[in-house]
Parts: sequence; C-alpha cells; structure tokens
Amino acid sequence: MTQTKQLQIKNRSIGDGNPAYLIAEMSANHAGDMGRALEIIHAAKESGADCIKIQTYTPDTITLNCNNEFFTLSGGTWKGENLYELYGKAYTPWEWQGRLKEEADKIGIDFFSTPFDKTAVDFLEELKVDFYKIASFEVVDIPLLKAVAATQKPIVMSVGMATTEEIEEAMKAIYSQGNTQLAILKCSSVYPAIPDTMNLKTLQDMKERFGVPVGLSDHSMGNIAAVTAVALGANIIEKHFCLSRDIENPDVSFSMEPEEFAEMVKNIRLAEKAMGKVSYELSAAEKESRNTRKSIFVSADIKKGEVLTPENIRVVRPAYGMEPKYYEMVLGKKVKEDLKFGTPLSFDVIE
Repeated sequence: MTQTKQLQIKNRSIGDGNPAYLIAEMSANHAGDMGRALEIIHAAKESGADCIKIQTYTPDTITLNCNNEFFTLSGGTWKGENLYELYGKAYTPWEWQGRLKEEADKIGIDFFSTPFDKTAVDFLEELKVDFYKIASFEVVDIPLLKAVAATQKPIVMSVGMATTEEIEEAMKAIYSQGNTQLAILKCSSVYPAIPDTMNLKTLQDMKERFGVPVGLSDHSMGNIAAVTAVALGANIIEKHFCLSRDIENPDVSFSMEPEEFAEMVKNIRLAEKAMGKVSYELSAAEKESRNTRKSIFVSADIKKGEVLTPENIRVVRPAYGMEPKYYEMVLGKKVKEDLKFGTPLSFDVIE
C-alpha cells in the first residue's frame, strides 16, 4: 500500500514544505479541575499551538486494580507508584471531553486524543474527533492500532522504545485497515527526557526509512530539542503543556508553561524562515553589501605614461574599481592619463 508523504488534518497539510504542526499535550495538567482544563485550551491557543491533545482512558480501561509487584513502578518520575492509583490521578474524566472539544472548536484550535483501548475509540468516534494519537507504550497493541485505523482517520503515532521491526509491524497493522494517513513521532520515553539520549539525527533516517511525515514528542525541558528537530526535518512537535509547574500533578515536572511554549513557537517559526530553501541567489541586502567587497584602487598619484606597480595600486575595499583577479594582469601596464590617489582603477585608463 502506498505510503503518504503528507498527512491531512482538517484543512492542514502536514509534511515537508509546510510549517511544523505544534501540539500542546494537556495530559494530567488539569489536575482534576475541568475549569483548569478549559483554561489550558485557551492558553495553548494563545501560545501559538495548532492543536490541544488529551488522553482517553480510565484506570480500569488501562490497567488492573492490583497491588502486587508487577503493578508498582520501580524507577523514574513515578517510582513507587501503583499503576491503578497513578492513572486515577492522571486521567481526564470522559464526561468532560465533549465539553473540552466544544471549547476547542469554538476558539479555533484542533482537538484530538490518545485512546488506550477499543471503548475509548468508540467513545471518541461519538465525539467526532478528526484524528487520533497513538502513545509510545501502545505501539505494540496491535488490536488497538487496527481499531483506530479502521476509523479511516489520520493517525499520529509515537514510537519511543520501539525497534524498527516493531514500528514496521505497527505500520503494517494500520495499513491493513486501508488507512495510509499516518505520521510517526520520535520520542524518548523518559520523563523528563535527557538531551544526550535523544539522538535527533534519527529523524531524517525515519523519514527516509518509513516514508511518512515524522516529528518529535518531546519530554525534555526547554525548547532546544524541538527547534533542533524542526531544523532536522520534523513536521510535528508535541510538548506537554501546563498553566504553571506549581500546580501539582503527575506530568507537571516535564511540562511547558504558556510563556515557554510561546517562546518555542517563536523560535520554531524563526528556524523555519532561516532554513528557507536551497538557493545561491543574492538577496537585495547581499547585493548592496557587494559594494563593500575589494577592488583595485590607485594608492599613490600616477602620472600619464607611468607603469602600474605594487607601490601605486592596491587591492582594497570598496568594490568600485577593477576586480582583484585582474591585479597581476595589469601590473607593468602604462596608464593613459594622470590618476589621483583614491581613484578606482578601470581598463579605460590602461594602455
């Protein structure tokens, strides 16, 4: 099945030749307050995000209510947490989600979600979401991938922790449903991510190897990784977004505040302008600057009939005389008229 070089999300084409698509991930940053969730949507829009993303699961749809060692995290940001209890603190209540989408639609920011099981897909279909996210940890959930792909809606899939074989298997599962609207995101599934383990050069290889738009789901602090990723060809950037890191919740330690997200957006858009296109043409400013290049000038008064020597002509700035490449050619030639110090040398005055 032919793979797509562009992902179409509503009226946006995402891929090479288009501005990077910037996703603000709300995740648990609402901290259990629907009013705050609505505030986050507005703040994301004002900060320049193209899209707000939530997650659709409950503790019961994503794990088991079990307290043995298998369900207790042994390391990382949430070390010692029980999975069921952690997801109970982090999830976005389903009864909010229609209202959140309605608010996003009203203010003109795209809205989508990450489903974690088939019931979440069915629920989001009822909400009429336009596209879907697959989380890194779900890349191996082939039944889920097929359920999402069967909606025939665009999919953005994070592939953190996945081997190339697992990425290929996941893509095959999606394509098996006749859905080719896919983009994949590089992701360091560590929270927060450490820059020296991000290997952003992989983005270009991903684009060539898998033939789809690529991006970065960025859990690192600051915006350097995101801006660098765009410079390396990323078509999508996803960042966790919060109103303030003072509002305690499971995801706040690796989330961006509005001013930080806005700064990232500004830097990404500047980077895109700076990258421009392959061009050896001179800009208007560069053409103007050519006047301060070097050329050959008379460096001492010269009488008619005298010979040009290193003592009476020099290669200096600015560029109103003969080009420097003719310097050796004119040495030893006689001049047809008197030349004053500081005169640009031209072929017209040489015998």
